[in-house]
Amino acid sequence: MALQTDETASERGQHDGPLSRENAGRDSGKVVTTINRNGEQGQFGYGPRTKRPYSQEDYEHPAAAWGAARSVANVLMTQREPVLGTRAMFTMNQENGGFDCPGCAWPDDQHGLKLDLCENGVKHTTWEMTRKRTTAEFFAQHTVTELEGWTDYALENVGRLTQPMVYDAETDHYVPIEWDDAFALVGETLRGLDSPDEASFYTSGRLSNEATFLYQLWAREFGTNNLPDCSNMCHEASGRALQASLGTGKGTSDLEDWDKADLIFIMGNNAASNAPRMLTALADAERRGAKVVHINPLVEAASNGTIVPHEIGQMAMNKVTDTTSMNVQVRPGGDLALMRGIAKALFERLPNDAQAIDREFIDKHTHGFEEYQRIVNETSWDELQRQTGLLKAQILQVAELYRNAEKTVISWCLGVTQHEHGVDAVREIVNLLLMRGNIGREGTGPSPVRGHSNVQGNRTCGIDHRPTAEFLDKLDDVCGITSPREHGLDTVTTIEGMVEGKVKVFVSMGGNFVLAAPDTELTAQGLRNTDLTVQVSTKLNRSHIVHGKNALILPCLGRTEKDIQKSGEQCVSVEDAMSMVHHSFGMKRPASPYLMSEPAILSGMARATLPNSATPWEEYAQNYDTIRDTMQEVLPGFEDFNRRVRLPHGFRIHQPARELDFSKTSTGYANFSHAEMPDVVPDGESLILQTMRSHDQWNTTIYSNNDRYRGIKNLRTLIFMNPDDMRSRGIQQGDLVDITATSKTGVHRRLEKYHALAYNLPQGSAAGYMPEMNVLIGIEDYSTQSEQPLMKNIRVTVEPSEAQATA
Repeated sequence: MALQTDETASERGQHDGPLSRENAGRDSGKVVTTINRNGEQGQFGYGPRTKRPYSQEDYEHPAAAWGAARSVANVLMTQREPVLGTRAMFTMNQENGGFDCPGCAWPDDQHGLKLDLCENGVKHTTWEMTRKRTTAEFFAQHTVTELEGWTDYALENVGRLTQPMVYDAETDHYVPIEWDDAFALVGETLRGLDSPDEASFYTSGRLSNEATFLYQLWAREFGTNNLPDCSNMCHEASGRALQASLGTGKGTSDLEDWDKADLIFIMGNNAASNAPRMLTALADAERRGAKVVHINPLVEAASNGTIVPHEIGQMAMNKVTDTTSMNVQVRPGGDLALMRGIAKALFERLPNDAQAIDREFIDKHTHGFEEYQRIVNETSWDELQRQTGLLKAQILQVAELYRNAEKTVISWCLGVTQHEHGVDAVREIVNLLLMRGNIGREGTGPSPVRGHSNVQGNRTCGIDHRPTAEFLDKLDDVCGITSPREHGLDTVTTIEGMVEGKVKVFVSMGGNFVLAAPDTELTAQGLRNTDLTVQVSTKLNRSHIVHGKNALILPCLGRTEKDIQKSGEQCVSVEDAMSMVHHSFGMKRPASPYLMSEPAILSGMARATLPNSATPWEEYAQNYDTIRDTMQEVLPGFEDFNRRVRLPHGFRIHQPARELDFSKTSTGYANFSHAEMPDVVPDGESLILQTMRSHDQWNTTIYSNNDRYRGIKNLRTLIFMNPDDMRSRGIQQGDLVDITATSKTGVHRRLEKYHALAYNLPQGSAAGYMPEMNVLIGIEDYSTQSEQPLMKNIRVTVEPSEAQATA
C-alpha cells in the first residue's frame, strides 16, 4: 500500500491503491511520507499482489537465450493468445504488410530477418492482443473508489477497453457514452475556457506520425502550444544538446554504421531490457572483432553475453556470444567527467602521437576547439577520478580503445540524460566524437536510444512545446491556420498548472501520466483539480482512476489491429531511433466494434472543438493518405511521403549533420561545448538513487513482480545498495529500510519498509524501480538545462526502518 499524509502516515483498512485523495505538502521542510505495507499484505508495489516469499540470486545466464523463450511462451498462454500471438511474431517489424512493434524504437532489420523481435516486444504486443475485455458491465460492477484499491497490474489485466465511457459523479461509476456525445463534451469544455492555454495536450510515444500531426494541428488551431510529451521526461536533454552541437535534435548514425563501427560505447542503458534487439548488433560487433564498452553504474545482463533466440543453431548448442569488451562502472552522473577524461588522455598523447585527434576535421568543420582544449587541460586527474569514481588507469584504458578505433559510435540512454547536467553530458559525448572526426563517416556518430516506439516521430511531426518559428510558419502557410508563437507547457509545468488551477483540461493520447510523471501525489492532485480529463487508451490504468471532475475514457485501436475506414484499409507510419520512417498495418480484428482509430478520434474532437474550421478533419479521418499529403508539404524530409512510406523498408529522413552540413547551428559549424564539470559526488550520508524499470515491465506497465536479469522474484518494493554502504549503515541483506529524499527546496519525501538488497554498483549510489519511487522526486526536482525530472539523480538517505523490529 502507498498512503500519504502531510506529517505521518496512518493505515486505512484494506485500501492498497498507490494514490490518496489528500493534498501533498509543498512547503519547505514539510515531510511527505509514503508507507508501503508488507507482511501479510505481500510485497507487490505497483505489480500484482502476492504472498509468495521474495528471493534474490545472481543471474549468471546469457541475455535473451532460453530464459526469453520461456518467458514468451508464458506470456502467450497467460494472455490466451498462443496461436494469434505466435503468428504475430512472424508479422511484427516485417516489410510488406507487417505491423511495427509498439514497444521500443530500435530500428527494424533490413536484411530479411524473419524474427526481428524480442521478448519484451512480444510481451508488449500480446498484452495488447489479449482476449480479456473491460466492458461496460465491468464498470457497472465497480465504483471508481473501489478501483482505487486495485493494484495497477490488476487494472490493466482486466483487458482491452471496449467502448467510450464518461464519469458519473453521482454514482461514482464510469458509464457508457456515444462517440458523438463524447466529442461534443470535449468541444464544449474547450470552447468554454477563458484561454486555449487552460488546456494541455499530452502524448506518450505510442502515437503514429499521422495521429501526431493531427494532434498538434488541433492544439495549434485551437490556440496553444501546450504539447507536453514523454520526451520531456526522457530524451529532452539529448535533443537540445544535439541541436546546439550539430544543428539536429537526433542522432546521425544508423544500423549500417553500427555494423561497420570498430568501437561502440553503450552509456547509461540496460540494453537487454530497454532495447533487447540491440543484442543482435552487439553480438555481431563482437563476432567481427569490434570492441563494445558498457558504461553504466550497474553491470547489466546485456554487458556480459547473449544467445539471440532467432539464431536457431546458437540456441540449440547453447552457444554464448560475448557482448562486451569492457564494463566501466561510472558513478551516477559521472559520464561527463569520463568523456572529459578520455579527451584529456588524447590531448596528453599529442606530443608523441599527432593522430590522436583529427586536426583536419576539427579545423574544417568545428568551432570552439581551442577553448575546449584549454578547459580539458586545466581539469586535474584527481578531480576526474573523484567525479567518475574510477581510477586513472581505467579511464586511460577506455581512452586507448577510443584512440585505436578508426570508427566509433557512441550510444546512450536515460542514465546520461536524467540529471541536472544532462544537456552538458550529451554535448561532451559529441565533443569526444568531434575530436576524432567520428561524425559524417560510415561507422560513426552519436546514437541516442529512444525507448518508446514512436517518441522520435512524435517530435519530428510537431509534438513540441517549444516549436521553431520556421515550423510554425510552414504549418500556417500549408494548413491555413494561425498558430500561437508563445512557448507552451511541458510535463513539469503542466502538472504545476493543474495544481494551481491554471490548466483546466488535460487530454492524454496514450500513456499513464500519473505514474510516469514525477511527484506522484502532486500529479494526482493536479489531475483531480481539472474540469475534464480525456484519456485515449487501449487498457484501463491508474490515470483513468485518478481523473478530473469530469472524465472521458476513449478506447482506440491498437497497433496490431486492422484499421478500416471509408476509403479502405489504412496504414500508419512511425519513425525509429535512427530516423527511418516506415508503414505499419494491423493484422488482427479489433477488440471491439466500438473502437475508433487515433486519427478518427482526434478528428472528431477537433471538429467538435472547431466547428467552423476549414481543416478537412472528416477527410483526414477517412483516408490517411490525405494526412500524409499535407504532412509532406509541412515537414522537411517527408517529400513524396505516400510513395516512399510504402517502400519495403520505408525511407530515412534527410539528416544534414550526417553529411557534415552544420548550417543550422549558431555558428554554421559543429560546436564544441565548454561546460563546467558538475560535482556529482554525494555529500555525507547521502546516496544517489536512480530509478529504473524491471525486466518484466514496459514503462509503467508491470507484467509481474520479477526482474529476471537482476535475479529478483516476487518483489518490487526494494532498494539496491552497495554492500559497503549497507554495512556502514548497519543494514543487513533483506532488512527493511526507510528511504528519505530531500528535494531542491528542502521538502522531505519518504518511502518506508523497503527491502535493502546488496548489488554490484558503485559505493555512494543506489537504485530502485519506477513508478514506485517516483514519489521521491519532487516537482521542483528537474534539470534547469532540459526541464527533465531528475529520475537518475535523487539524493537520499537510507536507514533501518523503525518497523524493523516488528516486521
